[in-house]
Amino acid sequence: MKAIKREKYCALNQLEVKELAKPVAKENEVLVKVYATTINRTDCSLIAGKPFIIRFFIGFLKPHLPITGTDFAGIIEAVGKKVSTFKVGDRVWGFDDQGLSSHAEYLTIKEDAAIAPIKNNLTYEEAVCGAEGAHYAYNCINKLNIKSGEKILINGATGAIGSAALQISKHLGLYVTAVGNTKNLEMLQALGADKTIDYLSEDFTKNNEKYHYILDAVGKSSFSLCKPIMLPNAIYVSSELGTKNENVYLSLLTKLKGNKRVVFPIPENCRRSVLYINALIEQGAYKAVIDRSYKIEEISEALKYVNAGEKTANVILRICKA
Repeated sequence: MKAIKREKYCALNQLEVKELAKPVAKENEVLVKVYATTINRTDCSLIAGKPFIIRFFIGFLKPHLPITGTDFAGIIEAVGKKVSTFKVGDRVWGFDDQGLSSHAEYLTIKEDAAIAPIKNNLTYEEAVCGAEGAHYAYNCINKLNIKSGEKILINGATGAIGSAALQISKHLGLYVTAVGNTKNLEMLQALGADKTIDYLSEDFTKNNEKYHYILDAVGKSSFSLCKPIMLPNAIYVSSELGTKNENVYLSLLTKLKGNKRVVFPIPENCRRSVLYINALIEQGAYKAVIDRSYKIEEISEALKYVNAGEKTANVILRICKA
């Protein structure tokens, strides 16, 4: 099978497509033929082994999983003898933020891992858009004690995390102000944004409205800059660590002092995220947003584009032809 493999942490342009043996499902696993994955910021981090702290989870000196990739959508070709949840022919999608070896034509995954059936006649490319970005978006929002009708501002609403957070927020009944660039304002409105701000022409931290929550989905703002537009007892949450890891220690300091807080959203429980987003998809409350697609042989080009930080929502890597 074709697969993208590296033996050590490396630059994003050093990956190669190689021919490897097809994996065999263990008794509690399923074998999936992969049709689509996303290329995302998590992939960039796992390939390079940066920030260094992630090596404590994925391999200190070299990666535990030589084949790259964190999410997938495909069809089950074989099941282990103890598998009861899925059967051959089921279309499925899934995610693991520590790696799934999904940049390959085949992968194996445990049936009780973060895997869900593809419903609503979605394409494989549409289904996999519910994975990486949505997982981090959900892990930001589920740390908040949200009440319907409250206001949230999402900075970076055009990214994979931001566009997912926008849809989850609307599902929960929030009033959403979405910050993005000019070309994507119509897309943000189509996803349900109540108000949009074009950061190319307006500084969102200077607008007159105040919010119960600020979600920085790109890590390009800060708690101090956002405090003027936060209501009393409002919460700031970011998908990034912040300058000099400030969001980690501010989550502790602001809990002790002041009435505006920082919450640091440690991402956890990929299975919970996948099942939650799958339920939203079934309800028609979550839609895929795709920027562009690449072939597996174009992996370096795809990673370069994603790492530049200018993508809109999800970038797809096509593994097999559907």
